[in-house]
Amino acid sequence: MIQDHQLYLELGASNPQRRHAYRELFRHHLDDRDLAQIRTSVNGGLVLGEERFKDEIEGVVARRVRPGKSGRPKKSAQRGAAS
Repeated sequence: MIQDHQLYLELGASNPQRRHAYRELFRHHLDDRDLAQIRTSVNGGLVLGEERFKDEIEGVVARRVRPGKSGRPKKSAQRGAAS
């Protein structure tokens, strides 16, 4: 019922080799800045990556994938003018 993923199987010829290679993938710790960016992206449902990549994803999913500006939108000059 449960099968190893093909990418995991490609990490080595035997189970011990695959386990070692998989652990090596995560041996290095992320710095606080990178970790904060990942958390912000995951918690906000945002895309993490270069601006060009974000542009491409926005085009595919047809929605904003980066944080919006905080606060209320500014009133336009026309909208705020007296009638």
